[in-house]
Amino acid sequence: MKKYTELQMTHDCFDGLKIHQPDCYHDFRGYYWTINKQHHRSQDTYNHDKLSISRQHTLRGIHGDNVTTKLIACVHGEVYCVAADNRINSKTYQEWRWIMLSHSNRKQVILPPGVGLGYLVMSESASILYKWSYRGDYPDVEDQFTIKWNNLDFNIDWPITEPILSKRDK
Repeated sequence: MKKYTELQMTHDCFDGLKIHQPDCYHDFRGYYWTINKQHHRSQDTYNHDKLSISRQHTLRGIHGDNVTTKLIACVHGEVYCVAADNRINSKTYQEWRWIMLSHSNRKQVILPPGVGLGYLVMSESASILYKWSYRGDYPDVEDQFTIKWNNLDFNIDWPITEPILSKRDK
């Protein structure tokens, strides 16, 4: 079984996968940080935003498509985030990497088209912000791929063995 270590900024990333940790303004009221394409030096224009709120031990994904660049940030809570390379012609095809995303570490992940996203909620609850960049029509469920969370070809090492799953993800 392949064991993968946590992504460290860029040296462990797949081609096109990026990690960013923005500066944060913090005072007695709380904190303030920006999720903004300029910080990522990206050519992508994010034209679709989503917010997911999930309870502890919920595993969402692994989903993706071949046209969308996604920026992912955990704005509340903590998640074990997995990127899975589903690009057949990639040298890292069927490899995966993980990173902890949380509101306290403010790390953000940018996934290129063809790389799937899955995450497991580690805190009592978590809120995930997705920013999507694509051309043309919105790539809805029928245009997406799903990699089963326990797919033996990817052999992902999840921190729990019995996650809460949707019908699509079982």
